[in-house]
Amino acid sequence: MVEKLEFQLTRYPEPVLRKAAVPVERFDAELAETVAAMFELMYRSQGVGLAAPQVGLNRRILVLDPAGSREDPESAPLVLVNPTVLELAGETTLYEEGCLSFPGIYAEVRRPDRCRVRAYTPQGELFEAEYTGFTSRVVQHEHDHLEGVLLVDRMSAADKQRHKAALAELVEGYQARRASRR
Repeated sequence: MVEKLEFQLTRYPEPVLRKAAVPVERFDAELAETVAAMFELMYRSQGVGLAAPQVGLNRRILVLDPAGSREDPESAPLVLVNPTVLELAGETTLYEEGCLSFPGIYAEVRRPDRCRVRAYTPQGELFEAEYTGFTSRVVQHEHDHLEGVLLVDRMSAADKQRHKAALAELVEGYQARRASRR
């Protein structure tokens, strides 16, 4: 029996979160298994999006489902492999965002309400699509992860101050995990 791939969330400030992810070169069963495991973790964690660096993989893969649940009738799972944001347009809106790599931390982030993206499917088919509203916001947030840009980088000074203790706890937890591995 083949073991099912299972991921854990990578939390701030793990170094993989700060690296620009490398393109996927092979569109194979391993990629399909990675995507399935990412969706499983995203749904289990009650998220709406997840990028490969958030599971410790330095690869350009992101998954999302704005509904946040497979059982939701509005569920629309989406996979973008090697995505490139071609255009950001529309009204820029301020909206509170959270991030699975920053548990319990929410900050107001300003983003355009439309984005046009070129990406591959997990089967290696190239496509272009435009996303609007909340889906666009999730795509932009997850794409940031592929570039090493994090929620903390998009926070206002006031939000950074408001979450100072929680951010410090994440850093302390990371340092404790590193020390225990030595």
